[in-house]
Amino acid sequence: MLEEKGAENQVVEGRNAVLEAFRCGRPIDRLYVLDGCQDGPVRSILREAKKHDTIVSFVTKERLTQLSETGKHQGVVAFAAAYEYAQVEDMLELAKKKGEDPFLILLDNIEDPHNLGAIIRTANLAGAHGVIIPKRRAASLTAVVARTSAGALNYTPVAKVTNLVRTIEELKKKGLWFICADMGGDVMYRLDMKGPIGLVIGNEGEGVGRLVKEACDMTASIPMKGEIGSLNASVASGILAYEIVRQRMQK
Repeated sequence: MLEEKGAENQVVEGRNAVLEAFRCGRPIDRLYVLDGCQDGPVRSILREAKKHDTIVSFVTKERLTQLSETGKHQGVVAFAAAYEYAQVEDMLELAKKKGEDPFLILLDNIEDPHNLGAIIRTANLAGAHGVIIPKRRAASLTAVVARTSAGALNYTPVAKVTNLVRTIEELKKKGLWFICADMGGDVMYRLDMKGPIGLVIGNEGEGVGRLVKEACDMTASIPMKGEIGSLNASVASGILAYEIVRQRMQK
């Protein structure tokens, strides 16, 4: 994972501060707790973390000190997102309000905040109604992401979900179908990419995970003529998103 400080998350530390952050509804991306610490206040924090489905890591005192900005962490350090997350339903409602077929971009294994920011920027310009990311192995909505999105984060909703496969299956029931970017897939120009659609993008190294790929309806590849093996994830998402735009304009 990326170092949180480098990614500019907002650090919340100290038992009362972390507990209040949970209770007032601040989006907490990750919680670090001193390994073996299970007193009353810490148990209350862990209950809140479970309620909000927050990722919890039990770490050494040295690691907490490294993560802390004040040195007064009291055994807990949390990292809050710089921006609020949306709900997937918000995206469907946005599409309905615009009178358009839903167009969502789902990201698997995108851990670089610059990639995430660039994809959100592309999503906005291509008319996507939202971006969905998983809770694990994913960049969060940090200040770096906001800057790289060039303001698009203020207009394009981003939802964080526990399980991408489950989310895909639920959206299929609402009429969406899913296309996965994959170098071994059909050339994108040969595919019908109109209608309510979810575009699934993975990183340039590992691509989309097997289970997520299997949940998709088809795979699409981008024709490449060069010697290197793959495109940057944000570039690939832009090319595929605009093929969707092109096909929608021909309806």
